[in-house]
Formats: sequence, C-alpha cells, structure tokens
Amino acid sequence: MEQMKQMKKATREAFGDEILELGRVNKNICVIDADIGNSCKTGPFSTELPRQHFNVGIAEQNACGIAAGLATTGKIPFVSTYAVFGSLRMCEQIRQTVCYPYLNVKIACSHGGLTPANDGASHQSIEDMGVLRTIPNMTVVMGADYNSTRKLVKQAAEIYGPVYLRFTRDAIPVIYGEDEEFEIGKAKQLSEGTDIAIIANGDTVYLAIEATKILKAEGYSVKLYDMHTIKPLDKDAVLASLKTGKVITVEDHNILNGLGSAVSEVVAEEGGAIVRRIGVQDQFGQSAPYEKLLELNGITIENIVETAKNLIGKKN
Repeated sequence: MEQMKQMKKATREAFGDEILELGRVNKNICVIDADIGNSCKTGPFSTELPRQHFNVGIAEQNACGIAAGLATTGKIPFVSTYAVFGSLRMCEQIRQTVCYPYLNVKIACSHGGLTPANDGASHQSIEDMGVLRTIPNMTVVMGADYNSTRKLVKQAAEIYGPVYLRFTRDAIPVIYGEDEEFEIGKAKQLSEGTDIAIIANGDTVYLAIEATKILKAEGYSVKLYDMHTIKPLDKDAVLASLKTGKVITVEDHNILNGLGSAVSEVVAEEGGAIVRRIGVQDQFGQSAPYEKLLELNGITIENIVETAKNLIGKKN
C-alpha cells in the first residue's frame, strides 16, 4: 500500500483508459468531444473507434444537445470536456435536454477543482459539483484516484440516467488497488473510529488518509469515509458519522454547496454533531502550483489534523 501511494496518475487518464475498454465491448457507448480530446484523454478512443466518436469543435452546448439526441436512440453518450465548461457553459442544456427528460447522458469532465493549477481561475472549476447536484435526476461523482475512477466510470455506463463525472488534470496519488470495489451512491469506509469522523471527496481523500494516520498515531480514534458520490449522498454513512459528534468534510471545491454543504444538510435535519468544512474558501483560484493553491485554502494534511484536534477539544 505504501508503495502504491508513491504512484501518481491523473484521474482523467483513468477515464481515457476505461472509456476505451467500455467502447470496445459496447458499441452503443460513444464519446462527444469539444475539440480537447488530447487533454481529456479520449484520443485513443477516437483513433480505435471512430464510428463511436464525434468531435463537435468548441461548442459544448451543442455537444450536450447531440448527446441528448443520441441517448433517445439507445446510445450511451459521454460528453467529454473541461469541468468549467461541462458544468457551467452547458448548464442550461444539461437541465433542459438531459435531466428534465431523464436521458442516459454522461458528462465526463477533466480539470475539476484546483488541479488545473497554473491555468488559473478561468479553468479551475470550483462550483461544478454544487451547481449540478441541485438539478433533479443528476448523479454527481468524483473518484479519489486512478483505480477508483475506472470502477466508477464503468458503473456510470451501466446505470441509467444523467451522471456527472469529475476528473483531475494533475496527477494524484494512487491509493486503491485494482481489485477494490466501489458503488455509486455508497461511501467507501476506510477507517473506524469514535472520536471524530472525516468525510473526504476526490483528490482530497489522500490528504484525509494521511491526516488520519497522524491522528491515530497520537491516540485519536478516527472514522474516515471516501464520499465519492456527492449525489445521491450516502446518508447512512453521514448518520454513522454523527455518532462521533464531530465531523470534518474535506473537498477540492467551494465549501458552499459541495460535499460540506451536503453533509451539513443532513446534520441540520438530524442534529447531534458539529461540522467543520475544509475546502475552497468561497474564492477564485490563482495561477500557481496545485499544492500551493490547496495550501492557500487550508486544504492540507496539517490543517485537517489541527482542525480535528481543536474540534475534539471543543466538544470534550
């Protein structure tokens, strides 16, 4: 496991590898590109399966409309673009032509969160999961690493209905083995504990794992979840977390309307816990290395540990 964690791969690579495997087996699976196939890792798909690939150019809204039309004929289209375009520029089309008629369209987006890094705020999609989780019929998913993302992409292709899949541009640590199983809508529990619960999503799961190690070494009992599915949220996992009385959420997303908000909604209805949200502090990103951007927003191992200690102390 420690050796695996030294490996780093972007989850957009997982999408590229898995969608090619899926397309080989199921000829109904197709990819609609918006002229950035190289970045979104769909180049091999377009080369090997040209009859299942459509490049519509820099026209994301059109890509969504075409995907909706293909879905009505029994195809399983994956619209592939950057997260900032696939969630915001396409938002009206997703709502009106995909979610409202409940069509089997998948929105598969690279460059989610702060991982576009040096590309700057214009390409750092910090609002996407929050925006799309408010649309009825939409499922919102972000894998924590290469292997989990491959499994979740495969599941997205197998279930019916709209799914938003978010990937990283930058390479992130591989934390799961190839044989690990994942289920859309069900959190992955990584640690059992009674002092505090940490619920993380996507590229921040690794940080939460490392923080949990430090806390356990200092005698704290930590419950840890990989909440790869933001919607539908695994309410049972959140309810189990409430038994600790203290919950921290960690995400590479605006703390407004993302994982932290989703968990807080359950806590507000059920009561019994204090929540602290670690994530993008409702501010735009900058052009800087990925790790620096995380640090500027307190999305670090050190801040998770400090927040946990302060919360445990306050509750006690």
